[in-house]
Amino acid sequence: MIKLLAYPLTVIYYLAFFLTIVIFHPIQWFCHHVFGYQGLKKSVDVLQFFLMRCMNILGTRFTFNNPYDIPTNQPLIIVANHQSMYDISPIMWYMRKHHPKFISKMELGKGIPSVSYNLRHGGSVLIDRKNPRQSLPAIIKFGEYIEKTKRAAVIFPEGTRSKTGEPKPFQTKGLEILLKKVPSALVVPISINNSWKTLKYGNFPMGLGTHITFTVHKPVKFATFVNNQDLIHSVETTIKEHIHP
Repeated sequence: MIKLLAYPLTVIYYLAFFLTIVIFHPIQWFCHHVFGYQGLKKSVDVLQFFLMRCMNILGTRFTFNNPYDIPTNQPLIIVANHQSMYDISPIMWYMRKHHPKFISKMELGKGIPSVSYNLRHGGSVLIDRKNPRQSLPAIIKFGEYIEKTKRAAVIFPEGTRSKTGEPKPFQTKGLEILLKKVPSALVVPISINNSWKTLKYGNFPMGLGTHITFTVHKPVKFATFVNNQDLIHSVETTIKEHIHP
């Protein structure tokens, strides 16, 4: 019965989702060209709020647990597990004062209203995962940008999404580059749970009544560890200990 109900609700959700990103595309363009980066940033923040409201159509709820007063005057490297595309809007909304930017695959940089525009112009980086000669210099430049602007780099070191919630081993190369290029950053681990359940049937129909939770763990300073490998291992362990497939 629940899966049967999911069909019409998924249709309504997709209509609301596409209407939202189409409406916000010219809004982003206008805000960017008239008010610059800050205008684009505000419009993107509001977009994330409405994208989360679209998910409410499916009965999806979001809980973002962050007990820490994370400073806004130094860069962050936000490290999280990755379960679905629905991990992204809550991080952008609830961490918006830190200006989160993403390492995204090249294909997302065109063809998607609002999303592609923000990825190209909002400070994120687009990489070709199959071409290290492009991706590694791009991540290096991205790290330098984060260090200079004191914004937040968001990285999902698993590389691809977990379709069952079971965490995958971290691919550490991109994270290692960020750690070297953003030496003043705090590393903020986040554990994401239940996001995969929105796609447990696939893209159609979508899962109903999912409660997606985000748990922010204590920010880590580089000086706490002897080397970056120890830091990465500690962050990976912390994140995975709080994932409940």
